[in-house]
Amino acid sequence: MDILSIVAWIAIGIGLLSSVIILVDVIRYPQMMWIMNIVWPINGWFLGPYAVWSYFKWGRIKAKGIEKEDTRGFPSKVYFSTSHCASGCTLGDAVGVPIVVITGLTILGSTLFAHYAVQFTLAYIFGILFQFFAIYPMNKDAGVMKNFKDSIKADTLSLVLFEVGMFGWMALVHYVLFTTPPKPHQMTYWFMMQIAMIIGFLTSYPANWWLVKKGIKEQM
Repeated sequence: MDILSIVAWIAIGIGLLSSVIILVDVIRYPQMMWIMNIVWPINGWFLGPYAVWSYFKWGRIKAKGIEKEDTRGFPSKVYFSTSHCASGCTLGDAVGVPIVVITGLTILGSTLFAHYAVQFTLAYIFGILFQFFAIYPMNKDAGVMKNFKDSIKADTLSLVLFEVGMFGWMALVHYVLFTTPPKPHQMTYWFMMQIAMIIGFLTSYPANWWLVKKGIKEQM
């Protein structure tokens, strides 16, 4: 096993452990906004210890049965919104990988382009659904369709920019960093995906800042 594979196993292990730590706590102290019970553990997978730290610092403020003053500033509220967006994208991207592998799908003879198409579609669907389940409970009187349209308006830009950052890294992995790109059955592949998610988070954060600042997207 080469050094990169060892690093990959360690990184994935830390990410999964971070997810488990958060999951155990949200089971004990569920979030007031139920979709965040899914969001926080997903973020643990790619943000690792930082997700654990941010959850216990900011996430628990919004847990049922815990009385804590909300001391979050604007940047941390945008972090909440970005985490919410990123988790939907991450879930869609992760689900998309085995679909492409099992079907053997290619686009223009490229497996990478197939991953782009399938993962973007699923990431967008999950991202919009996550946003819908965040805003619908607070605005049920407006109806399902109005909340669904608001979800598309609120999250489309940030979802697209998440995928832009992620796909850019995937292109580097596929065409520049490796002579033979890692495959989904290799842990190095999922380590590269972890990095892609982090980059996607960083590229979507400014969009979420702007969306929240303009009132297009609600503060979380």
